[in-house]
Amino acid sequence: MNNVYLISALYIFIFMNFMYLLALRLKDNSIVDIGWGIGFIIVALAMLFDRGTFYPRQLLITALIMLWGLRLALYIFMRNKGKGEDFRYKQWRNEWGKTIYWRSYLQVFMLQGAIMFVIALPLMQVNASNSSELLPADFIGAAVWLIGFLFEALGDGQMMRFKNNPANKGRIMRYGLWKYTRHPNYFGEALLWWGIFIVAAGAGNIFISIISPIALTYLLLKVSGVAMLEKKYTGNPEYDEYIRTTSSFVPMLKGSK
Repeated sequence: MNNVYLISALYIFIFMNFMYLLALRLKDNSIVDIGWGIGFIIVALAMLFDRGTFYPRQLLITALIMLWGLRLALYIFMRNKGKGEDFRYKQWRNEWGKTIYWRSYLQVFMLQGAIMFVIALPLMQVNASNSSELLPADFIGAAVWLIGFLFEALGDGQMMRFKNNPANKGRIMRYGLWKYTRHPNYFGEALLWWGIFIVAAGAGNIFISIISPIALTYLLLKVSGVAMLEKKYTGNPEYDEYIRTTSSFVPMLKGSK
């Protein structure tokens, strides 16, 4: 089977159905967040081995996806362990009532599967390409990915340590990377996917691949990331002050917001 689009769609569909059934058993739809990174790893490996060419760019982009996906899945698992369903999914569960079964299937799992397909477009382009040589753009893309990965990993680690300290209960995290941006993890997430796009650019069809980082950046800024999380802190005086003094996304020095 050489159609990378079909392979991706098939594996994503199977994986998201598995996650849905697991969520039903656990009564916890937020496990889809743990599955997010794992899903990309499955897609990347499925496409790589189906094609069977193992060109350097294919190996590079697969390695980047595996490192990102494994770290993210492990972090979310550790963050959510023993805490029950995430507040966003719990709120939807309460709002949806008896329609929870079909609405969670379509609006959580199948919707995230569709988004996963769009974000994975650079992977598809690389695996569909016969280009075997690494170009300067591949190394630039990997460097951009690394910066984004470090922002996301360090930001997540700093936040976890902050929340695990009982003395910080009810306080707003404003230290480390969080001093320069209110969402270093989301900024890093967007940046690393722009790096993946740069790597994929060497495989051609950049007008298809660029849909991925554009869509992800928009989602993080306007839909499921920054906008949704900050709504949670509406009316919090400390967070209002944080907003006035700190960039929402791109890291900036104090006073240059």
